[in-house]
Amino acid sequence: MKQLHAGHTRAQGRQQNLQGSGVTQPFLGSGRAQRRQRRGTLRAPPAPGSAEAAGRGRARCAGDGAGRRPELRGRFRAERELPGAAALKRRRMKKEQVAHCQFSVWYPLFKAVTIRSVILPLPENVKEYLLDDGTLVVSGREDPPSHAQEGSDDAEEIQWSDDENTTTLKAPEFPEFTAKVQEAISSLGGSVFPKLNWSAPRDAYWIAMNSSLKCKALSDIFLLFKSSDFITRDLTQPFIHCTDDSPDPSLNYELVLRKWCELIPGAEFRCFVKENELLGISQRDYTQYYDHISKQHEEICRSIQEFFKKHIQYKFLDEDFVFDVYRDSRGKIWLIDFNPFGEVTDSLLFTWEELTSGKNLKGDQSEGEATEQDCPVFRCTNSKVTVQPSPYLSYRLPKDFVDLSTGEDVHKLIDFLKLKRNQQEDD
Repeated sequence: MKQLHAGHTRAQGRQQNLQGSGVTQPFLGSGRAQRRQRRGTLRAPPAPGSAEAAGRGRARCAGDGAGRRPELRGRFRAERELPGAAALKRRRMKKEQVAHCQFSVWYPLFKAVTIRSVILPLPENVKEYLLDDGTLVVSGREDPPSHAQEGSDDAEEIQWSDDENTTTLKAPEFPEFTAKVQEAISSLGGSVFPKLNWSAPRDAYWIAMNSSLKCKALSDIFLLFKSSDFITRDLTQPFIHCTDDSPDPSLNYELVLRKWCELIPGAEFRCFVKENELLGISQRDYTQYYDHISKQHEEICRSIQEFFKKHIQYKFLDEDFVFDVYRDSRGKIWLIDFNPFGEVTDSLLFTWEELTSGKNLKGDQSEGEATEQDCPVFRCTNSKVTVQPSPYLSYRLPKDFVDLSTGEDVHKLIDFLKLKRNQQEDD
């Protein structure tokens, strides 16, 4: 299972206007990974225990984002293009909608058409461990002892420190929770894909020994979770982009373990539903070109639409939502995840302006041309010219390095140039 997309994903960021770029519909949204939850100039470290400090402690990885749901660079850009009241109405996302997209809420309703999973309550002490800042010490790791042969050079070179000031960091242990997790992993075949209520640690895959989200023990899960901004976002700011002023719904955090399946990224698709009507379908891995999608897009669109009408339509708890599906080699459709209908979710090859207003959704197609009026718009990358780097690559570097290299944070760039000038003057 290379990419079981979980929870609500990173938001649609800046727009691109790539005319003639080889997309089945005009490529109006880049879906670039957004990582900017903590924007601003270089400044003093946050106070210990603060929300900002909790977010900063995460090991930054390859991209759906810093704090898993970052600040949106283009968040208000499209809204300025619309009348104020209309823009807010079209983009309104309520806390209830986000709550309905929790895995434990929708899984019982669609268990027959999705991947087998086990849901375990997340103990409070485990949650505190995941949010704890400082040195990354993974709990539950069982490293086999190394035995050096007598008389070998390795045995002679070992030096034991008697320094009383030397301290060894030890991770907390959770024996009962560990036993439950291991039992669940065994029941799912020995390998699982982990996530929380909404999100999977997709931004932290690079830190794993196998460069994958495939986990066989709790220590593998902890390593990914403690290194993921997406997981931190789930735990600290799940309703950050909701517009209603109602109290936050009561949450019970859960560890979701999904049976590991080798999923091909080129077979995943994201579907956008408004008022219980399927508006559009986008290739999930939009950064790559897949020949079979371009050749079979009509058949793929038709099979997804049939799946939606049979299994999804009028059965989800909201009328506006986003869902991800996987089409296997036999053409069967599997449900992967649900996400809120709003900018907290990556719109991929669409823009949220198109999806919320309906403008330019069908591009240059006239009514009745190529597709019927009620048929969803299908978009895919159908040319190698539009292939882009993975949006998760930037998470392997410190955030400040990325900001400086892209010029996206003007204040940091100015500070850096001033520093270089002062160094040259000193020399």
